[in-house]
Amino acid sequence: MAKPENWQLVAANYPVSLLTPTRFQDMDPNRHLNNVAFAAMFENARVRLNRELRPWAERPKNERSMMAALNINYLREGQYPDDVTVCSGVSRIGTSSYVISQAMFQYGKCIATADGVIVCRTDGEAKPLRKEVVAELQKMLINRD
Repeated sequence: MAKPENWQLVAANYPVSLLTPTRFQDMDPNRHLNNVAFAAMFENARVRLNRELRPWAERPKNERSMMAALNINYLREGQYPDDVTVCSGVSRIGTSSYVISQAMFQYGKCIATADGVIVCRTDGEAKPLRKEVVAELQKMLINRD
């Protein structure tokens, strides 16, 4: 597993943040947040980001976005019952795909990062992103400085 880059560990670098409550059922036997809870919280924030980028009602009926790959790096233990903040943004825009990079923070420290590759499919095949989609994605680019 590659070590996260420094820019990934700074909440202010991400254009969107979502305060997320933890749940009792998110705990593992060691009383830490379990890996399934991390994945679910990242997913919820990723879906909300996608909905902001392209309202579902405005896209063509034959166009779909689908997750092609997901990588989660667990950096620290998360604690119940305290909230986490999931920060998200676009880190790369390709021809027919883009990457949503995320970081989860608790007590001011990054406890996990995630990178999800989203592919645009039209009529069941990967197709270039529409220019309107690229324009929206560019508004959500992460600051890597």
